[in-house]
Amino acid sequence: MNQEVLRIENLSFAYAHSKLLYDNFSLHVNIGEVVSILGESGSGKSTLFELIAGNLKAKSGTITTSKLSQIFQDPYTSFHPTYTIINQISDVAPLHDLHQLCHSLDLDPDVLAQKPHQLSGGQLQRCSILRALLMKPSLILADEPTSALDNITGLHVMQLLMQFLDQVGILLITHDKNLAVWCSDRMIELKA
Repeated sequence: MNQEVLRIENLSFAYAHSKLLYDNFSLHVNIGEVVSILGESGSGKSTLFELIAGNLKAKSGTITTSKLSQIFQDPYTSFHPTYTIINQISDVAPLHDLHQLCHSLDLDPDVLAQKPHQLSGGQLQRCSILRALLMKPSLILADEPTSALDNITGLHVMQLLMQFLDQVGILLITHDKNLAVWCSDRMIELKA
């Protein structure tokens, strides 16, 4: 039986003085699954991640999650510009599997001694994945992780991320329906 890493039951949420963004919304994610959340801007995709991460409080319903880490849309804003990548990763995660994961992610460990502006978008997004995986999550929230990358680099980054599905479940926000169809076990389309 698959290990469940996220369960949302009967979630309801609205911002102050707004109509309900979620009304009795339920979802589950298991290790080994990629579940994609699709929808236009304003449909509540990022709000869902904020609710799961505990940054927003639901009006009603429950969210139960295993240990999670996040991969953000823009790798350049997810790292501080004046510190090396390795310093920023070591601030939040132990480095026990660093070299093995660098190899798995096709990432030269030498780039970790550099600052974010010295790396390409693809290298930096692989560093984001490295940081997320070193935190030993059971659930990865991936918020448009390929949107700042060209199509070939984006596909490569998703292929690298998906090789860890024996250890994690992935909840993916994307505008790219083709990407979602290619990588997802299930897709949920939110309406604005």
